[in-house]
Amino acid sequence: MTEKARNRLLSLLWLALAGVAAASMAFSSIYIYLKPGLPSIESLRDIRLQTPLRVYSQDMKLIGEFGEKRRTPITIEQTPEMFIKAVLAAEDAGFYSHKGVSIKGLMRAASQILQTGSIQSGGSTLTMQVARNFFLSREQRFLRKFNEILLSLQIERELSKDQILTLYINKIFLGNRAYGFQAAAQVYYGREISDLSLAQWAMMAGLPKAPSTYNPIANPTRALVRRNWILKRMLDLGYISQAEYKNSITAPVSARYHGRDLDLHAPYIAEMARKEAVDLFGDSAYTEGYQVITTVNSRLQEAAQDALQKGLESYDSRHGYRGPEQRLEKELLDDNDQMVDLLNEIPVLGGLEPAVVTAVEPKRLQVQLRDRSVVEVLWENGLSSIRPYISENARGARIESAEEMFAPGDVIRLRRVEIDPRDQEAVAVDATEELTDADDRQPVADPFADPGEPAAVLEEPEVRVEWHLAQVPAAQGTLVSLAPEDGAIRALVGGYDFRQSHFNRATQAARQPGSSFKPFIYAAALEKGYTAASMINDAPIIFEETNLQDVWRPENDTGTFLGPTRLRKALYRSRNMVSIRLLQALGIDYALDFAENFGFERSKLARNLTIALGSSALTPLEMVRGYAAFANGGFRVEPYLVDRVMDVNGETIYQALPLTVCRDCDEPGDLAEEPGEGGLAAEPIDLAEVQDEEVLPEEEPIELRTLQVNPLNADPTAQALPRAPRAMTEETAFIIDSMLKDVVKRGTGRKALSMKRGDIAGKTGTTNGPRDAWFSGYSPHLATSAWVGFDSNTELGKNEYGGSAALPIWIDFMSTALEGLPERHLPQPDNIVTVRINPRTGLRTSRGGMFEVFRENRVPGHESYSSYRPGYPSSGNSAGDNEEEEESLPEELF
Repeated sequence: MTEKARNRLLSLLWLALAGVAAASMAFSSIYIYLKPGLPSIESLRDIRLQTPLRVYSQDMKLIGEFGEKRRTPITIEQTPEMFIKAVLAAEDAGFYSHKGVSIKGLMRAASQILQTGSIQSGGSTLTMQVARNFFLSREQRFLRKFNEILLSLQIERELSKDQILTLYINKIFLGNRAYGFQAAAQVYYGREISDLSLAQWAMMAGLPKAPSTYNPIANPTRALVRRNWILKRMLDLGYISQAEYKNSITAPVSARYHGRDLDLHAPYIAEMARKEAVDLFGDSAYTEGYQVITTVNSRLQEAAQDALQKGLESYDSRHGYRGPEQRLEKELLDDNDQMVDLLNEIPVLGGLEPAVVTAVEPKRLQVQLRDRSVVEVLWENGLSSIRPYISENARGARIESAEEMFAPGDVIRLRRVEIDPRDQEAVAVDATEELTDADDRQPVADPFADPGEPAAVLEEPEVRVEWHLAQVPAAQGTLVSLAPEDGAIRALVGGYDFRQSHFNRATQAARQPGSSFKPFIYAAALEKGYTAASMINDAPIIFEETNLQDVWRPENDTGTFLGPTRLRKALYRSRNMVSIRLLQALGIDYALDFAENFGFERSKLARNLTIALGSSALTPLEMVRGYAAFANGGFRVEPYLVDRVMDVNGETIYQALPLTVCRDCDEPGDLAEEPGEGGLAAEPIDLAEVQDEEVLPEEEPIELRTLQVNPLNADPTAQALPRAPRAMTEETAFIIDSMLKDVVKRGTGRKALSMKRGDIAGKTGTTNGPRDAWFSGYSPHLATSAWVGFDSNTELGKNEYGGSAALPIWIDFMSTALEGLPERHLPQPDNIVTVRINPRTGLRTSRGGMFEVFRENRVPGHESYSSYRPGYPSSGNSAGDNEEEEESLPEELF
């Protein structure tokens, strides 16, 4: 080598050394500059994966999921080995050999910086992706890349490879709100990651590079190319065999969107629980993986939903068919794709499917559904009964041909009805639910086969499907049901369909309760010294009071008056004049004070005599809270929905401590007694019958998770529950309970006799118009309120009352809720006595008459005496007031 060449080589060497030194100094300077801003790796060990808020029923059925990110964390042991290989083949085949960075990848990135001034592609190892996803932005900037490198090196020093891989598997974004591969497997395939095929694993492994570009739902062609490339990489790396490769590469793209499957449809409940969780934990409720366990029972919630929808549809059908929801232009009928798109924009409400009429014949319709199928609506399936809506009080004549009402292009609603030929029972199917194919049914064994031979299998007859004309009700309603012993909300439906309106009428709709408020006035009277036999005059009355702004002439519904009437009869006959006179005698301030005992806010109650007729606007939840006191023997409970909240590890971080009924507690805070002990008694004698009846023996208490009196009292070591305060004495509670049972036995609630139970009680309510229809009632197992009305506060129709619109909903729900539960009654207090009275005078009698219950110190005088005891209203005879010869009862006005 010449001297010149040697000098040139030395110069180049020194230049290289200088470059290395300069690069080292630059790298060191950058490291010194960036190091203080790097997060602690220790925080990675404790990192909390953002997992959505999930809401469950008491029996652990999922009813709601909230949060932008869907995540279901899994461990490395739960992750299939072949899937891990697919991820490594796609993202970082050298993961287990490098120290956090790939020199080759970084050189490629550096080349891109020199050529374009920015980083165009990755060069990122799997560790670098973890660093970026946990701590850094995805922005392609120079300093961010250095931060990523430094943090990756730090991660590799302090975490094991399996720990890094676990973070990656659970953190990476994979499209459609799915974070982590377990959640993505549910979204794209509706299965666990462990249940997927090799082809599906490869498809999933291709998502991290570009979740939108390689999304198998949005871009199946590109996703297929990416999947097949990953399968080839797996083959080249020796992860799979040639046979596995050939078998997987021919597999079709089977991904489709799978939303989180809810076990129970209860959107109003889910929204209430979500709000309460946010109130408790702030916005972290959406990301910390909290599990909110509500007090709702799934069986009761489904019964409530079905009862309300059925009741509103029944009311709606009584008032006529309002016609198609809309009519499409002829051009749309010729464009099937556009027509289907429009149908898919119309939500399914109450299980009623939108459809477009494509042809009309006199006795049938041909319609197209959202799935492009064409079906028929036959004359007998809702067409023959059509009477056009004119107003809430009038309907047109029944149509004689479908052509009178329909034309091609009409958008109508249909209900899918399955008819089993074995029993010919029609079963309505909710169109929002996934239908089960007939092939999924279990085969039926031949009952006549020789037992010594293999059983032949009979093919099940195919279920026939019919489509019935329907319409979405214009009226709205709500139903809410509480456990009387502690106020736990067992079921709540805030409207016909949450997709139609998010307004929760159970908690937000303040409406006049009408006569369903009267029991609180009557209970106040019993507390003050009146008895169920006290006589109050049912006669016209006129008020001229300044705070009523005008002359007030209240009326009874029929315009008739009964004269002096016992309080018991006045309540079950819902006599307005008696209620007003009773309140007048009690004093408004006293009545308001007493109402506060039940949880009613004084500021919401009118300070005049109209409150006797339920003029103050109250929510159904407030009303059912009041009625819970009638059901539990006189204690005020507070409604609550969230029983407990668990964190992502299953640890309880919140536990409700509701006010709980404890009849025999001496000190505040004692636990409520077990069901049946000192609480619920066997059925007492029927007070309205002249002859004595045998007193039934006390029922043995049963353990029922569905409707147990207090879900915590079975554990004697449980935290002490606060005692529910008394709203009224047990004597008053017992007497008003017997009076409300008469509303069902012989009053405005007599439709509930169809339930064939002696432990149910309640009161109808109908406001002027009528605009509101109520029934609030209970058994000792449950207190339930149902309301029907229009959100616009328009009239329901002249023949609609609490007993016709709301009571059927209550009966439908309570029949299901109480099925299989024994009758239970409040225990009779020691100082309550049964006395024979003359129903016409309310006085004691020696023969005939009827039985009535009194406190021992309030038994009325004998009818042979000339007057009542001091302090009681005067009595008199009332024509026709014979319990054996009662006239049929009209519905009440208020």
